[in-house]
Order: sequence, then structure tokens, then C-alpha cells
Amino acid sequence: MKVEVASLNLFFLQSTPAPPIIIPMKKQPFRPKLQNILRWFVPIAATLAFAAWMYISPEGALGKLDAIGYAVCHRIDARSFQIDERQLPLCARCTGEFYAAGAGLIFQVFVSGKKSRMPSRGILAAFVLFFLAFGLDGGNSYLYLLKQTSRGALDHIPNLYIPNNMLRLFTGSGMGIVLAAMLYPVVNQTLWRTLDDRPTLEWKSLGILISLVIGINLLILTDSPMALYPIAYLSALGTLSLLVIVFSMLWIMLMRQENTFEHPRELWLAALSGFTLAMLMLLSIDLFRLQLTGTWGGFPGMG
Repeated sequence: MKVEVASLNLFFLQSTPAPPIIIPMKKQPFRPKLQNILRWFVPIAATLAFAAWMYISPEGALGKLDAIGYAVCHRIDARSFQIDERQLPLCARCTGEFYAAGAGLIFQVFVSGKKSRMPSRGILAAFVLFFLAFGLDGGNSYLYLLKQTSRGALDHIPNLYIPNNMLRLFTGSGMGIVLAAMLYPVVNQTLWRTLDDRPTLEWKSLGILISLVIGINLLILTDSPMALYPIAYLSALGTLSLLVIVFSMLWIMLMRQENTFEHPRELWLAALSGFTLAMLMLLSIDLFRLQLTGTWGGFPGMG
């Protein structure tokens, strides 16, 4: 009986067709494909954007710096420092703001490394004072400009004081320190897989940075070309650096690459993408403003 049952089971096993074996198609991950495409596309886009901007911008090294400042600053001649009667790429306030921001970022790279925590509450309170000074002097200066160009329409509104380039420089550089100090920990929190959970700035390091900026400001106020030429470069390149950093962070978030980097050399594609977007922004604003005003100088009628 057992033999018959075994034979019967064997018969059914042999006669029943085996289920088809489904071999899944091997799919290549989408992200590596996208990365490979971008490794070719981004450098080409960066080259084209930079070449187009170089073509439309004024001649000479200072002319190129002017074209950077032209996209973010009013560039009013009377509110700018001069090198032999040639205005700097940015006005006095923007010169202070963007050179100090660039210097602050460089300072933190060497002093703070991968520290990623925001500064203490005391330092943040000091930053609030810097911001208020920037806003107060900027508002007072703007009111003064409106009164100069409105032919008496705003004379009933008193100015707190007569604005000047020295105050614009110091309040602008204070704001630049704030920008660098607030941006640096955000960058570290976005980039690195392993973070150093300490404040990016302590009172001592902040004091050194402020002292450095005050010293540079005093050199600028001498009106010496030996000081103004480097500041022209540092302020314009500081402007470009901030734009590149912000657009690079945006790129990393869009690619969902937050906290995936171990070494700065891994950032080249994100940084080049940020540079491309920054150049496209500068190119667009420069072309629009040039078409609107017809000049690479300050806005016509505002002196």
C-alpha cells in the first residue's frame, strides 16, 4: 500500500508542470545614472555661463569686479570709496558687508573646522545689535537719499544724523560678520556626515574676528590704493562666494545629499553647480539692469 501511494505521488509530481521561474530584470539605480550625466553636464553649463558673463561684463579686472557688484548693489558713486576717482565695485556699505562676510568665512574655516553648533545666546544677542545698527544706519541713509532726490517732498521728516561712508562701512562690516557667523554652522550641518558639536564661534574667536575687521576698516578709511585694491577684490569675490555657497546648499538639498560628505574634495560637483547657478543669476541681473539703465555705473539720477 505504501509503495502504491509513493508511486502515485511520484506520478503527480512528474505530470504537474513546474511553476515558471521569474528572473527579475536587473535595474540600474537612477541616482548613479543622474550623477554620471551631471558630471558631464555641469562643467559644460558652468563654462558656458561663465563665458557669457565674461563677454557682457566690462573690460579689465576691475570691470569684471564691477559686474559682480552691479548685480547686488546700487553702486552710487557718492556713496562709494574711490581709487584715483574710480569707484570700487560696491558701495561703502556693501563693501564692508561682503568683504567682512568673505573674511569671516575664511576665518572660520581655519578656526572652527567642522564645528556645527550656533554661537551662544550672548553672541547671538551681540549679532542682534549689529543687525539693528545696520538697519538703523541703512534706513537713515535711504531717507537722506530720498530727500535729496524728491525735491523737498520729504523735508518734514528729520534725519537722525547726516550719513557718511565711515558709518556705512562699519555697520556694513558688522552685518557681514553676522552673515558669516550664521551661515557657517548651517553649511557644516548640511554637508558633513560626522559633525563636531561645538559652537562655531566663541567670545575669544569672535573678538579676534571683530578686531581684524576693525583694523581693515581703518586701513580702508586711509583711502590708500594699497588697501583699496585688495578690498575691491575681497568684497566682490566675497559676494560671489556667498552666492556660490547658498546655491550649492540648495543643490545638495535638491539632490538629497545632506550629511553625506566626508572630505572637501567630494564637494566639487555641488560647488560647481552652485557656481553655475550664481553666474546665471549675475548674468540675468546684469543684463536686465544694463537694459534698464544703459550704464554700468550707479542708478541714473541718484547721487
